[in-house]
Amino acid sequence: MNQIKSFVFALACTSLLGCTTQTTPVDVAEGTASADSMPPAAAPAPTIAEIEYGNFTEDQLYEAIISELSAQRGRVSEAGESYFDLAMSTRDLTVIQRAIQFASVNRDTNALLQLGMLWAEIEPRNPQPQLLLSIQFLESGAFAQAMSHMARVLEFGGSIDFAALAARTGELNPQDRAVLIENLRQLRTEYSEQITIQATLIQLLAQNGNFEEALEEIELLKDATALTANIVVIEAQILQNLNQTTRALRVMRNGVARFDTNKNLRLTYARLLIGNEDFELAQQQFQILVEQDPQDWETLYSIALIDTQLENFDRAIAAYTKLIGVDQRADESQYNLGIIYQEQGELEKSIEHFRQVRIGTNNFLAAQQQSTRLSIQLGRLDDAHAWLSRLSRGQPRLDILFTTIESGLLIQEGHPDAAEQLLNTALNKYPNETDLLFSRVIYYDSIGDREGSERDLQQIISMLPEDSRALNHLGYMLADQTTRYDEALELIERAIAISPDDPAIIDSLGWALYKVGRFEEALVQMRRAFSAFPDDEVASHLGEVLWALERFDEAMRVWQDALESDPESPLILEAMERLQVAE
Repeated sequence: MNQIKSFVFALACTSLLGCTTQTTPVDVAEGTASADSMPPAAAPAPTIAEIEYGNFTEDQLYEAIISELSAQRGRVSEAGESYFDLAMSTRDLTVIQRAIQFASVNRDTNALLQLGMLWAEIEPRNPQPQLLLSIQFLESGAFAQAMSHMARVLEFGGSIDFAALAARTGELNPQDRAVLIENLRQLRTEYSEQITIQATLIQLLAQNGNFEEALEEIELLKDATALTANIVVIEAQILQNLNQTTRALRVMRNGVARFDTNKNLRLTYARLLIGNEDFELAQQQFQILVEQDPQDWETLYSIALIDTQLENFDRAIAAYTKLIGVDQRADESQYNLGIIYQEQGELEKSIEHFRQVRIGTNNFLAAQQQSTRLSIQLGRLDDAHAWLSRLSRGQPRLDILFTTIESGLLIQEGHPDAAEQLLNTALNKYPNETDLLFSRVIYYDSIGDREGSERDLQQIISMLPEDSRALNHLGYMLADQTTRYDEALELIERAIAISPDDPAIIDSLGWALYKVGRFEEALVQMRRAFSAFPDDEVASHLGEVLWALERFDEAMRVWQDALESDPESPLILEAMERLQVAE
């Protein structure tokens, strides 16, 4: 052990030379680099005898080099803990700064705060520890403490961008934000040359909804300093919040003309144009951005989306193809190409692109569903099934999901027999799988086999008594297609106890209450359902309940509003015809 310590001592002399004689600045900005970017140790001394150990004990030097060796071996967390203890015991600035580097890599906020406090205690007029503390308090949401240390950075001659504060206070409650606003006003008085204080004040005023006051502050800021792209963006956003869109667009237009190479400004302008549905002018701005940076793939994707919206399909196809070639937004581009070719009636190409969307991406399921639908429409049922089987091989849950999708599409496209065969085969493979059983219920519903539907629903409920979907489906079916109203009501009440805010179940409850003659109670539930989900089925039910209550004008308004959205709605038209309503 003594030999090891002697060797460590020799290494320590090379690693810690200068610990007591110099202070090296340390980067305390956000996103501190990894351990690989830490500065190398000082060059070794000519001989061990020339090293001054200062207040370091032999054990402290040993601990330091063991920490360095731990870091080199990838045990950065262990090294950080050791350096933290060493910094606290030696109070040496270089060790403190080294400990800060490790704590930053380890994202150890508590250690960073303690080390920052220690550093500030040793060097009370140094702005760097104050900067470190302000950043850590910002990250932890202690904004008042952060501002206190930000002010000290300025007091001690340092500089700091107060925009970091505004970037984190968006979710703060108005009362706490108002306190920060007053503190910023005070700081602006003390440090009037610090433009970021006033800019941050403006942003916090806007966050608190004080838009007029924020605009007044912007005019003061523009008088006090040269116009910047950031000021342009802030002013336009505030004007937009005041619904002064024309002024906001003019501010942005003038801004991009003055700061024509500022990417963020032009991007913000383009998005504002999109929000106002001026797609062609927005596309011009995106095109300028791509010309300025041909490898700005996100902007190229935005151009492709706008071209798709404007039905400039040839240009959109070229952009999506380019993105796929460089593997940028590739899956989204494949999906959008599928949509374009489907729109153009080139279904083979559409299927090809939908199938290129990779598993695990956002559009994967939608793409496979659409490719399957198109294949079925082309009469290629076997190909559709084979593709889904290949994708789901070895993945039972995906296999079951694809079976439910495929069976539903077969039913929709007029192939109920194929759907039945698919589901029966799947249920032989996965007995009592409730999702497959429910899909078979949908099949039975489609062919009018109420007994088959009830049988499978009862099986689901026996296995999963809390399945509100099955309870509701069976309850509604009994209320709508039989006279077993009490049984229906009991099932639906069980369902709504499990899922009290589901509008489909609320609608079913209202319909069952209507069937048993409890019209006023039915109306309450129907209004709840309609406010949450105003589709034509709920509208037809609501109108029928109102009609039963002899509130004919209200019923007609509900139905006519629904027909404005869908003039051919079979549900509305059937209800009106059955009740012999004159349009």
